[in-house]
Amino acid sequence: MSRRPPGRSARGSGYFWWWICLAGGVLQAASVAWPFPGWSLPGMSAGQPSGFWQIVSLSMLVLALQYATRVGQAAWRGWVFSTAWLSGTFWWLFISLHTYGGLPAWLAVVAVLTLAGLLSIYYAVAVGLLCSWAPVSRTAQALLFASLWTLAELARGHWFTGFPWGAGGYAQVDLMAPWAPLVGVYGMGFLAAILAYALASLISGLWRRVSTWMLSPVSRPVGRTAVGSRMAAPGPRVQARVVPGLTDGWWGLARTCLLLLAVAALLMSMLAGGQAWRTLGHRGTTGAGELRVWLLQGNIPQDQKFEPGTGIAQALSWYPQQIGLAVDAARANTATGPQLVVAPETAIPLLPDQLGAEFWKPLLGSLADQPVGGVSTLVGLPLGSLEEGYTNSVWGLNPETAAKERDRVDVPGALGSGIYRYDKNHLVPFGEFIPPLFRWFTDLMNIPLGDFNRGGLAQPSWPVAGQRLAPNICFEDLFGEELAASFGSAATAPTVLINLSNIAWFGDSVAIDQHLQISRLRAIELGRPMLRATNTGATAVIDHNGVVTHQLERLTRGRLEATVQGRNGITPYAQWTARWGLMPMWVGCLVLVLVIASLRSLGRRGGRTRRR
Repeated sequence: MSRRPPGRSARGSGYFWWWICLAGGVLQAASVAWPFPGWSLPGMSAGQPSGFWQIVSLSMLVLALQYATRVGQAAWRGWVFSTAWLSGTFWWLFISLHTYGGLPAWLAVVAVLTLAGLLSIYYAVAVGLLCSWAPVSRTAQALLFASLWTLAELARGHWFTGFPWGAGGYAQVDLMAPWAPLVGVYGMGFLAAILAYALASLISGLWRRVSTWMLSPVSRPVGRTAVGSRMAAPGPRVQARVVPGLTDGWWGLARTCLLLLAVAALLMSMLAGGQAWRTLGHRGTTGAGELRVWLLQGNIPQDQKFEPGTGIAQALSWYPQQIGLAVDAARANTATGPQLVVAPETAIPLLPDQLGAEFWKPLLGSLADQPVGGVSTLVGLPLGSLEEGYTNSVWGLNPETAAKERDRVDVPGALGSGIYRYDKNHLVPFGEFIPPLFRWFTDLMNIPLGDFNRGGLAQPSWPVAGQRLAPNICFEDLFGEELAASFGSAATAPTVLINLSNIAWFGDSVAIDQHLQISRLRAIELGRPMLRATNTGATAVIDHNGVVTHQLERLTRGRLEATVQGRNGITPYAQWTARWGLMPMWVGCLVLVLVIASLRSLGRRGGRTRRR
């Protein structure tokens, strides 16, 4: 990427940069949520993100690219970095494949590494194009790197159903929070890539200056030879520029000043922005009243969840019991009792018709025997039939609908026709649908898999206690542009987001912490509180600023009682994403790439490429 002609690298340098890329990728994975509770790097703590270390880790890749002499070498380094990053991010897939799926350990490891390696091709192509089209100008290189890297992130997040888990922007949920309601996670990743390039260029520039000084001849004072003639001391072989651009004329000086000002402004926005800046993205949102909630966490082990004598029995007993207690608490004190109870994804692990009237009549009866405006509940469960197909769904029950449904429990197939229903739209590959040509792989696992039907995009919100509730299931909150599709109109946009998940598939791993950070960023982007009801964690309440105000201890059975404030209005990110999706991000990055690639001779002088 230095525009130097290909040549033979110093012996052993390839191994050195391989280790740099490997270490940088692992650090990139850890920056989204630090996985080690016993020790941490400075400024990090267990389960928390670090925008600073994410920038540092990405700058390690940029350094390796700046010392690459061939396009293939650069692509290889990008692939190593990305494979280490992605496998270090979602290594916990091994738990679901081996512990619960029954795959041999070696095959589960191969599957995780294969997935990471395939997804890393996006980034390898991106850095290969970067080094093939690299302009001489460092400013243009920084913009080209950020654009290509963001395009790779977008491709990973959307092509072939998309799996953007662990995108670099999630590590910036704290450091770049003011940018989230303006440009979203991919825009934050773009800005972080520019800073990473600037940091790498600063390090490499300083190293070259030091190397030049160390290798330059020792200066000797002017003296006289034996015959009396003057002899000048030899000068340095390379004239190092202290500030790039000062010898490039006015255009070079202006370009350098613009780059320095942009980097300085970006740093100021992260570290020293005032209250007006930090609330700029949420300026168009206002409070929509309070909602008292109970969030349920059953902590039913995944290997028991679908077993009739253990997990199913526990679920069918504990969750209805909690709903009954909520009804009693609301009757006892309408001012402090809960208005909404949320049970997690597949809290009821059977189809409604499999349960029968002996289960539904007591549950519906307790909800129906309330005054209007009493406790409502959201419950995750599977729906459908063999003929129509199945869906991963949520039912919303309030006193009015519960009373109507109670009267038709005994009618076969009639239950649920009047109940609010949300069907999962973005399905999990291999878990909820089987990609073509991969049936052989799923047949190796002992997991209840199937091909589920998709729900529609932008499904209606559910009105409860003056709020408009928008459920999403499992990793659907990973796709901010899909949640934003419901924000086309301020009058109908949801006021509260609710995520129902079951992360028990991945044990007590960093997946719990990573998912919490994802939900935090969605809350900031859309300017809405996010309620999380999960089986094993993290069950939490997140306000519209991304602050976790309440959280239940993971891997425990209990309920989280909290009061949350809904929000009206639409953030800039929600506004442009609801209208155009992520197309502006795609187009903007592509335009930058095409313009810079076509003008990559920028910085040449006298028809000769200068070494930068």
